[in-house]
Amino acid sequence: MERYTTETPPRVYKQMTDEGYDHAAIERRWQDAWEAANAYRTPDDVADPTYVLGMYPYPSGKLHMGHVRNYTITDAYARYRRLRGDDVLHPMGWDAFGLPAENAAKERDTNPRDWTFDCIETMKGQMKSMGFGYDWDREITTCTPDYYRWNQWLFTRFHEEGLVERRDAAVNWCPSCETVLADEQVEGEAELCWRCDTPVETRDLEQWFLKITEYADELLDAIDDLEGWPNSVRQMQRNWIGRQYGTELSFEVEGHGDVEAFTTRVDTIHGATFFALAPDHPISEELAETDADVRRFIEEEADPDGDEPNGVETGLTAENPVTGEAIPVYVADFVLSEVGTGALMAVPAHDERDHAFAEKKGIEIRPVIAPEPKAADAEEADAEEAEPTIPDVEEAAFTDDGVLVNSGEYDGLDSETARERLTEDIDGASEATQYQLRDWGISRQRYWGTPIPVVHCPDCGPVMVPEDDLPVELPEFINTTGNPLDAAEEWKETTCPECGGPAERETDTMDTFVDSSWYPLRYVSPDLEEAPFDLERANDWMPVDQYVGGIEHAVMHLLYSRFFTKVLADHEGLEHREPFENLLAQGMVQLEGEKMSKSKGNVVSPQRIVEEYGADTARLFMMQAAQPERDFDWSEEGVRSTNRFLGRLQALVEEHADAIAAADAATAGSGAAVDVSVEDDPIAAYVTDEVDAAVAIATAEYDDLTFNVALREAQELVRTLRSYADYVDDPDPAVLGRGLSAAVRLLAPVTPHLAEELYARLQGMDPTDDPESAVTEGVVLAAAWPEAAVDRETVRKRRRLVENTREDVRQIVDVAGIEDPESIDVVVAPDWKYDALEIAIDSDADNLIGELMAEDHIRERGDAAAAYGQDLQAEREALSMTLRGDAEYEALRAAAWLIEREFDAPVTVVRAEATADDVARNAEPGRPAIDIEE
Repeated sequence: MERYTTETPPRVYKQMTDEGYDHAAIERRWQDAWEAANAYRTPDDVADPTYVLGMYPYPSGKLHMGHVRNYTITDAYARYRRLRGDDVLHPMGWDAFGLPAENAAKERDTNPRDWTFDCIETMKGQMKSMGFGYDWDREITTCTPDYYRWNQWLFTRFHEEGLVERRDAAVNWCPSCETVLADEQVEGEAELCWRCDTPVETRDLEQWFLKITEYADELLDAIDDLEGWPNSVRQMQRNWIGRQYGTELSFEVEGHGDVEAFTTRVDTIHGATFFALAPDHPISEELAETDADVRRFIEEEADPDGDEPNGVETGLTAENPVTGEAIPVYVADFVLSEVGTGALMAVPAHDERDHAFAEKKGIEIRPVIAPEPKAADAEEADAEEAEPTIPDVEEAAFTDDGVLVNSGEYDGLDSETARERLTEDIDGASEATQYQLRDWGISRQRYWGTPIPVVHCPDCGPVMVPEDDLPVELPEFINTTGNPLDAAEEWKETTCPECGGPAERETDTMDTFVDSSWYPLRYVSPDLEEAPFDLERANDWMPVDQYVGGIEHAVMHLLYSRFFTKVLADHEGLEHREPFENLLAQGMVQLEGEKMSKSKGNVVSPQRIVEEYGADTARLFMMQAAQPERDFDWSEEGVRSTNRFLGRLQALVEEHADAIAAADAATAGSGAAVDVSVEDDPIAAYVTDEVDAAVAIATAEYDDLTFNVALREAQELVRTLRSYADYVDDPDPAVLGRGLSAAVRLLAPVTPHLAEELYARLQGMDPTDDPESAVTEGVVLAAAWPEAAVDRETVRKRRRLVENTREDVRQIVDVAGIEDPESIDVVVAPDWKYDALEIAIDSDADNLIGELMAEDHIRERGDAAAAYGQDLQAEREALSMTLRGDAEYEALRAAAWLIEREFDAPVTVVRAEATADDVARNAEPGRPAIDIEE
């Protein structure tokens, strides 16, 4: 007999039987039963439901795989929380306004309303076919007057609180279509209208704004408290708000007086070698009237989104307020009027964008900041300070803080101190805070949106429509160029609410982000006629516990929702200042590495997958493929494999249920705890432990929304149960029944139809008899989530022990070339080694061996204790606690059958005290000794 340690081939399971299943009949049966029983309704009298919400869709006509993934995530989590005993609110609605419906109506010579509701009907049917468990009694559709009335009411309340303003703003204007275009509707470098290929103009139009900037600081500061949001989304919102602390100061521009500039790096002012204006700065526009080069640049060349900065020299100079130097003035497209003041001092040596522009235009690059100086060598260590080394900035800007050089009296100051001093010293300069965030322009010159509730009176000006006259409903659609509301003459003509004189309605409609900024509140009371939401219920039910949607909405939708919630908290009594407690931004579904899209011709139809393989197959494949926030590739083979797994699961349950029915053992599928000892039946004890292990880990993973890991546990449990049923001549029906009951419930959040079917069979029911009664009496929907008699950490230790032991056996067999082992002994370490390991983990003593030898029962082991102590000392930083000796012994005895099955040899698990010393000395906690006899 010899002992070795190396690897050996992987385990081999007996092949499972492939069985198909009638997914269409099963899914139709349970969908009908759920609907008849109103199974997913959330009563109004629930005090604090778990609120699970997916971002509602735009009704484009058909679900795509991105929809399916999003809504499978929320549905699975909602079902899981129900199984855990929560009252769950899981509603659905439609983001039903928007330009795409209006364009579709124009193209088809119909109206947006009919088009939208046809799309809703189609998508709702598809959602039901996927088995999504929504409370359809709470369905909302934002294009209906009973919803958009409250958009108008909220607009009026915002106006009353001083949060609405009307002013000029630059917009994209198509002179042919006579309408404003969103940025994404302006195509190509030529900037053509996406609909008619007409060159797009920039116009100033009066627009309505919501003053979100009033909440900029709170929106920014509160991001730190959004601990349930992805860090990437939080950072995107920080960047969008873009708060910067700096200095406002004036440069005198030749012929134009003082021009305000904002900088965060006034410490670099001695290195300012040019001054730059935004293309739409008032001075730029004035110059364009007489300077052909400036006009041509502004109208034809300026590209703020371009890869390289560009600009044109104006011939003007600006005076540096510190040095008195005259520096050239440029109009540059990298300067934005909505950021800072639209004018900036440019320091090429210390700003990458300025550096690129200076290189292009041949402007001086003058370094005025150097890295903090350090002593050159040990001989200079006594010197108070070494001279700073001026950086080489010809190739790249030096953008860090440092110490000032080439800055006259400010030389030697660190950047922070210099910023303070210069702000104090420069006449008229002051500390300032700037934001990238701008007020939210909600005006849209289109038909299919919420009419802005304003009347324009020639005498009174803009007047709010009184609350009693809300909603201002949309007129019949007129298929015309430009804004159809402008053509609705009869609708436009009205009287002024203040003076009674003739007036015209506002023909702009609201940005559809308004609809989605408060819609989670409407779900709590969708039929309420007196207010947008029931305040008491909203205070009980909000915020949304788990929100799921695409990363493309990480900024605007979420930011606007946060803004609305804070305003409603300040002025309407809402007790919560954030709408969403936890956020999951799900990844994309791809095909061969590319996002699915109609234009690429790589779209997989969810409806085809449901018809061919079933909704449960599609749901399970998507949820097991990757973590929800990760992109993943759609695979037809993966779908087929998932379908085969579900067929095998059904076959195993049917086989067990038939056997139980024949034996009349009614409790064998109940899922109740099973008392099995290793002494009586080690294999059954192992299976019982694995059931507990799968439940413990899957539960924790469902809590964390790592569905792929939870589902892997459930599927491994099914494989273990199949192996048990195949390997043992007479498997314990209670053990197998409990395992199948647990596996079905672990899969139920993701495969709800088949889970209902199989759980009913395990309960001794015929699901085809009366599925509605089965639902109301409580099958999976009302079943308790399986309980585990073990925690996740214990499971990990036990599994690591078993797998390490199996690997050790494989290595010995491989290295020794043993073809036919006669017997295998697995020797568990002596108790004193577990005590020594625990002491080593807890100890911070320098002399670990001395501390170990202070324990009598360890010291008396003599050389063996000293040798083990040295091993522990050497591995001290990497030590971790294993199971205790008794637990290791029981776990290995239960798992011995796996080794017996793999090597076709009897396996004996023994304690170190019961075997020879030369074998026992090799056994350590978590790594038993292996003795193989040929």
